[in-house]
Amino acid sequence: MRPSKTSVCWISSARYTHPLDAMTARKWQLMAALSDYDIRVVGFSTSLRPRRFTEHVNFTLLPQPPTAPLRYLSIFLLGPLLVAYLALRHHAEILVAQSPFEGAIGAAVKRFARIFGQRPRLIIENHNNFEEDLFLQRRIPLQSLYRRLMLLAARFAFRHADALRVISSSTAERARHYAPDLPQARFMTFSDTDVFQQAERRVAVEAASDIVYAGVLIPRKGVHQLLNAFAALDQPQAQLRLVGHAENADYAASLRQQTEQLGISDRVHFHGAVSQVELADYFAAARVMVLPSLSEGLGRVVVEAMLLGTPVIGSRVGGIPDMIEPGVTGWLVEAGDEAGLAAALNDAFQADVKSMGVKARAFAGEFFSPRSYVAGYQELFELALRRADDASRPAAQKPTP
Repeated sequence: MRPSKTSVCWISSARYTHPLDAMTARKWQLMAALSDYDIRVVGFSTSLRPRRFTEHVNFTLLPQPPTAPLRYLSIFLLGPLLVAYLALRHHAEILVAQSPFEGAIGAAVKRFARIFGQRPRLIIENHNNFEEDLFLQRRIPLQSLYRRLMLLAARFAFRHADALRVISSSTAERARHYAPDLPQARFMTFSDTDVFQQAERRVAVEAASDIVYAGVLIPRKGVHQLLNAFAALDQPQAQLRLVGHAENADYAASLRQQTEQLGISDRVHFHGAVSQVELADYFAAARVMVLPSLSEGLGRVVVEAMLLGTPVIGSRVGGIPDMIEPGVTGWLVEAGDEAGLAAALNDAFQADVKSMGVKARAFAGEFFSPRSYVAGYQELFELALRRADDASRPAAQKPTP
């Protein structure tokens, strides 16, 4: 018989502020409503100081090293020790790894726990094209060796997993390539969509002239190609607003230089990272939102923009085609096709964007809600527990397919 609450240990390399930012706090508040589960999160603090605190769920955070390589080294050296300690102390029945790479930590802890008679179930989440996305974000030294080690870690993780969480048709297909027999639950990454549903438009979509890009500034997002396409747009009143953190500082600097060279610096605005409320305000004045990614797991900003009645132009990559119906709720273009992107931008100033916005809002409201997100994890936890129970049952007792 299981205890009244099932202990869950979350393994993540995400950084958490204390107190949590508004959207993250909302996410864990909703997860805490899963009253049958006691959730503990391992991640990074936002400084060199480790932290432990409770805000809806329990957080144990490693100190954040100053560079990404040191952070990866830290999570793989210290993470297994911390997760093993928490898993054994709290008799964790479920380990949730937020990528196949953190999944390697979960797999190692799962094997180690058997020595002490514990058999935690391992859930691996796949949010993107984990084989390639990192190399599209920044320059990685010793890339071939790094790639080989990453794939070894991922394969080890998938071999020991009990269930998978995916966010799109493309991530589902990629996960099936590594683990064809594992059960999957599919649902979008968290967004506090209530913020976008409750916001009101500041400018009617058919009267708006703002084009909004929302996302971090990294090469994988294709912002440099968006700038070239925008420069070719024959709509002098149009303004391009780039909303998002300059995660790759060199790339962000090159984008600013590019706007100068193209002669569009007076019409391109860099707004940096913003809150969900502020992002909703940008979408509420936009004619169209653009996500020109070269690779993308899903792109939750597509749904967020649609909830404000804003049509979306997106690349035909990853999970973006799952959300955009061409000519109905937006436009799809081939990744890297600057001419096609420029044509879609021009079409956004000719098409009936009011009608498209109404259809986009209706689709987004059905596609995701915070309640469905929590229900997705409920299903995922049950999948992992059920599969592990079936695996441990004697063959004669297993149900016949």
